[in-house]
Amino acid sequence: MDMATAVNDYPASIVPVNHVAPVPRRIRAYLGAEKVLDTTRALYVWEWPHYPQYYIPLDDVRRDLLVSEEHTQQTGRGLAELHGLRVGETHRPRAARLITDSAIEGLKGTVRFEWAALDAWFEEDEQVFVHPRDPYSRVDALRSNRRVRVELDGVVLADSASPVMVFETGLPVRYYVNRTDVRFEHLVPSDTVTSCPYKGMTSGYWSVRVGGALHKDLAWAYDFPTRQLLPIAGLVAFYNEMVDTYLEGELLDRPQTHFSRTARDGS
Repeated sequence: MDMATAVNDYPASIVPVNHVAPVPRRIRAYLGAEKVLDTTRALYVWEWPHYPQYYIPLDDVRRDLLVSEEHTQQTGRGLAELHGLRVGETHRPRAARLITDSAIEGLKGTVRFEWAALDAWFEEDEQVFVHPRDPYSRVDALRSNRRVRVELDGVVLADSASPVMVFETGLPVRYYVNRTDVRFEHLVPSDTVTSCPYKGMTSGYWSVRVGGALHKDLAWAYDFPTRQLLPIAGLVAFYNEMVDTYLEGELLDRPQTHFSRTARDGS
């Protein structure tokens, strides 16, 4: 079954592309020590169904830090002027698109920044990673006594009777298990670090060595997750797209997601 025809056993993201909603939170972003934007009037705009981007009113942006690149671009949200960002000796090209004309109400005169062009983003006083948190998504971490076993090529990687299950809109259930339930003799530490807008920054990644083959970055942990996901602190999870997961003895289908081939940034 390919991804186009697969029916998943978890709730999908259903927000339509180009949906716009107000952001009730104060949004700030910094390049180095300079505050580039500060607004309570941002808009959520869904450029694809999975999560939104911030669109910032131009009046709430430090215009003196914008560097025109003398180029316009037609986007799915309207006509945009491309700008770089310059703070002292730091220059970030193609960092921002100023929407100069749009058929979508409210977008004309807003700026859409590339997330990575800024060094830090904040909702109120809490740093946000990777992309804005979707106001229509839910992420719950629930303790369970349903037994979970994780295998790869018949080798047991973890076996737990007390997992924490993370239910996140648009993603398959993730099973976090105690480190004492993990067979670390099959795991190899990795230097990989990823971030999640809902969980924070990973503190560890592991590849799996089975039968002489190294399967890169199949497991991760958050030692210091966001307060909303504190139940997963210090626990280990595996990409169930790339391992065999048994729940109460029943083998689950490997979910098909955009992480199925890359094993990156899907935690």
